[in-house]
Amino acid sequence: MTDLATTQIRKGVPKMSDAVARIPANAASHTMTDAFQIFDTLSTLAQTGEAITVYPMGQDFVMARIDAVDPDRRSFRLELAYDVLLAEGKTVFAASLGGNAKIQFELDANWSIVPDRVQVVELPLPEVCQVLNRRAEARLESPLGGSYGARFSLLGKPFELPLYDFSLSGVGLRATVDQSYEFYVGKKIEGVELELGPSLTITADLEVRLLRPFHTFLLGKQVQVGCRISNISMQMKQRLERAVSKVQMKR
Repeated sequence: MTDLATTQIRKGVPKMSDAVARIPANAASHTMTDAFQIFDTLSTLAQTGEAITVYPMGQDFVMARIDAVDPDRRSFRLELAYDVLLAEGKTVFAASLGGNAKIQFELDANWSIVPDRVQVVELPLPEVCQVLNRRAEARLESPLGGSYGARFSLLGKPFELPLYDFSLSGVGLRATVDQSYEFYVGKKIEGVELELGPSLTITADLEVRLLRPFHTFLLGKQVQVGCRISNISMQMKQRLERAVSKVQMKR
């Protein structure tokens, strides 16, 4: 397999004003350790041209973007926004994931320059990433014993997943580990039927923004699939607002 070249329209060369601050040490973040998930997340950043803020030890931050990701070499190519000599060693990389999340990872960088491309360096894929989910709307946990779930199809394969939580801007689905392999950050899910109680169903398009493994006593290892509502009609939005208000009033 060769490097994954980006084929869609990407953002322009990042500017200093695009810088993303590092995740604070006391932030309520979680770790991403699944190699496939890390590969998919960095591939999405390459496809969109999202700005990467690079924090070399002992130097001011510099701006870059991911040029391509190579699963065979377990590496990615980073295109620096300008020609600069960076110190080797401990380096922190931070980027936004959509509007409501941030990713950060650390590498012992040796800045291997790609031949004939002086502003492009090759680095190993990180083994661990830190993810901070900044929710625009407070999410409500689905009431116990209620009818809260999501039904949809992916490539003709039906899914029916319980609703972990929901808000005016998104939902959290609960999937098994096997089911979670069908999802990745940035994946679009169209025509999802969301059951929000015994007598309310709405239809919306979702975009996966977060995958978070967790463990329950009864079900064992599960994966929370955090989704942003990417498309919803005005009528369905009003129904969602009523469902949120109803749950809030009961608490």
